[in-house]
Amino acid sequence: MKIQINAETHDIQSTTLDEALTELGMTSLALATAVNGTFVSRAKRKTFALCDGDRIDVLAPMQGG
Repeated sequence: MKIQINAETHDIQSTTLDEALTELGMTSLALATAVNGTFVSRAKRKTFALCDGDRIDVLAPMQGG
């Protein structure tokens, strides 16, 4: 299935958000995710089903000052 992660198209085999993140090497616990503009908590990623064409935003905390 084709999805977009941070505006970049990926062709994945995964069917859930958690599996997709793992498949793409995004395994940090400190990630915030949204699918089609709706926040998805870490606890819900394992059961959150993806559909072809979904738009996923992945954000990681940044340090600075």
